[in-house]
Amino acid sequence: MTKGQCLCGAVTVQVPEACVHDVSVCHCNMCRQWGGGPLLAVECKHDVVLHGEENVTHYRSSEWAERTFCRICGTHLYYLLLETQTYELSAGIFPDDRKRLVSQIYIESKPDFYDFAQQTPMLTEQDILDQFNSNS
Repeated sequence: MTKGQCLCGAVTVQVPEACVHDVSVCHCNMCRQWGGGPLLAVECKHDVVLHGEENVTHYRSSEWAERTFCRICGTHLYYLLLETQTYELSAGIFPDDRKRLVSQIYIESKPDFYDFAQQTPMLTEQDILDQFNSNS
């Protein structure tokens, strides 16, 4: 298990080691508004253990997902896909060892003022919706 935490340490998250290596980027308008830039996240579909849950605030940002953050320091913790209980955990809450950028989504929403050096698969909103609908 790998442990991550918010800025003030009031919330800790433990996930399997394998979850924290592949970082995905979301460029959607909501993620950028939420954090001032793209969401850099690691995906974990199971075995997420949260400590300090009394310090976590949940915000239902859409019909299918919620965003959570530490109510004390404001650290973004995760984006949760409710139907599948898939966690997109903020990559910044975990140690930086052995992470790699593997994909970017909502690429058509990415503003021109930043780019990532790594070449990754780049998916549009429609690509994501098509994937979501094919898995339903």
